[in-house]
Amino acid sequence: MSAPFGWDAMRSFVVDDSVTKQRLARGLIPRIAKYARPYRKDIALFLILVAVAAGLGIANPLLFKAIIDNGIVPGNLGLVVWLATAVALVALVDAALGLLQRWYSARLGEGLIYDLRVEVFDHVQRMPVAFFVRAQTGSLVSRLNNDVIGAQRALTSTLSAVVSNVLSLIIVLVTMFALSWQITLISLALLPLFMLPVRWVGHRLQRVTREQMKVDAEMSSLMTERFGVGGAMLAKLYGRTGDEAASFGQRAARVRDMGVVSAMYTRIFMIALTLLAALATAVVYGLGGGLVINGAFELGTLVAMATLLNRLYGPLTALSNVHVDILTALVSFDRVFEILDLRPMIRERDNATELPNEVATVEFDKVAFSYPASDEVSLASLESVARTEYSPANPVLHDVSFEAKPGEMIALVGHSGAGKTTITQLASRLYDVSDGAVRIGGHDVRDVSLASLYRAVGTVTQDPHLFHDTIRSNLTYARPEATEQELLDALRTAQLGELIAELPDGLDTLVGDRGYRLSGGEKQRLSIARLLLKQPSIVVLDEATAHLDSESEAAIQDALRTALAGRTSLVIAHRLSTIREADRILVIADGRIAESGTHEQLLANGAGYAELYRTQFAGQSTTECIERVAV
Repeated sequence: MSAPFGWDAMRSFVVDDSVTKQRLARGLIPRIAKYARPYRKDIALFLILVAVAAGLGIANPLLFKAIIDNGIVPGNLGLVVWLATAVALVALVDAALGLLQRWYSARLGEGLIYDLRVEVFDHVQRMPVAFFVRAQTGSLVSRLNNDVIGAQRALTSTLSAVVSNVLSLIIVLVTMFALSWQITLISLALLPLFMLPVRWVGHRLQRVTREQMKVDAEMSSLMTERFGVGGAMLAKLYGRTGDEAASFGQRAARVRDMGVVSAMYTRIFMIALTLLAALATAVVYGLGGGLVINGAFELGTLVAMATLLNRLYGPLTALSNVHVDILTALVSFDRVFEILDLRPMIRERDNATELPNEVATVEFDKVAFSYPASDEVSLASLESVARTEYSPANPVLHDVSFEAKPGEMIALVGHSGAGKTTITQLASRLYDVSDGAVRIGGHDVRDVSLASLYRAVGTVTQDPHLFHDTIRSNLTYARPEATEQELLDALRTAQLGELIAELPDGLDTLVGDRGYRLSGGEKQRLSIARLLLKQPSIVVLDEATAHLDSESEAAIQDALRTALAGRTSLVIAHRLSTIREADRILVIADGRIAESGTHEQLLANGAGYAELYRTQFAGQSTTECIERVAV
């Protein structure tokens, strides 16, 4: 049988009751019911088991009464043996019911967690880049872990606790009144005295629990930042490892101290419950014992009443604050639904057109763009700092028009922040234009399917991302069906063939967190190999050779020349020597196309491009500069 007092009896009192102040969304309950509907048969069976187990709770007290009154007192040994056997059987049945309850609870809980996590993960993956720019990763992970688990409790522990405690309370009270209404009323009269320590300790435990959650989050946040390769490297380079250890020690000390305080309050709570239970038992035995001596009460009834009393206060304690449990579960659901209700700004239209798998023209037609406001893409609760933007974002691009014909290379140059990367992101529809249109093969990118668009456009960024996995896995991310030979050919073209051949594990070498086991140039070349495997019809290179030395850059330029042959390409480059073969160069300034032409034409104009050129090759004569770029 379950213990009459313990953590389950006090669980409600350590939950942060601030959830009771939350304003829940309308229609929350029907929406939760939708997730429970696939499990309705399991839920029904689970509740039946809970009800049977609750009813079984009075079996032993009644059996004890029968053993004493009908067996021991009259001296009926045979009946005593049979009833004692029944007590053992009840224990076995109770254990079996406990196992079945746990199985159904786990089945329901894990099933719901799976459904919610998969749905939230899939939904988050469909959010635009602007969402990930603003949202804090830890907050998103918390929604997938803590809040999903909190929502799961609504259909398992909270539901079973409410049903079990309500049924237990009703059955125990009815049985106690049937045995002795006088002693039952006296026992209930002690209830206010019983609840005083529960409330006193409960309120303090709530404050301690909130503080524990806060310091735990601070400690976890520090570990997450410092255990990353970047954080660890920064601490070493600035000689702050000792300071970091001291800072972590302070947070860990607060966690330790809060743990001690929480343990002491919990022990005080349990001692108070034990003392009050003993007091109530003493009252029952004192009054009932007198009645037994006077012949008005049977001894077995007295023992049954004392046993039932211990089964009365546990459900009363849990139910007295059950609304906090229920609201906590509902708030968890609400926080999960907040994510699911965020509509992605980049959405595929009904009956979207499939882009043909062929080299196509990329056209920008009077494009204007402003980055979306925070409330359009994210939630304040997902961001690490309070929002301060209240005015519309400033325009980033103004009336940008150009055309990249099939097979052409269009280079974008200009100072940092001019809008070059934004232009390439609009081509792959990581953002939608504010005005005008971006077309590929004559189709507005907003009218084509996202799958065909992402298949058509391949991108290599200045800081390519690699998963903490093998070289093989990072390559096949572009094309899962690629053969071993195709992987090796792509690596060889990207000038990584010799490196792979020297690695003991070859393609199965782990690249480390964010690829930190590779040099910057090796990461860049691996991302280029990944692009070669994808074989897109349109290529975007955003400083794709930024991390390469002169020798590697020359080799990669040859590889890219092969890879870009016959493909439409948009290339961003700060080093002007890397774009000398571009069919056309666009100089971007303040979100506008300030100049357009070939390298020679722009140099001859003597305007912004020529100024960038002179700045980059300062100290050399004009003739030397022209010769160097022409090489």
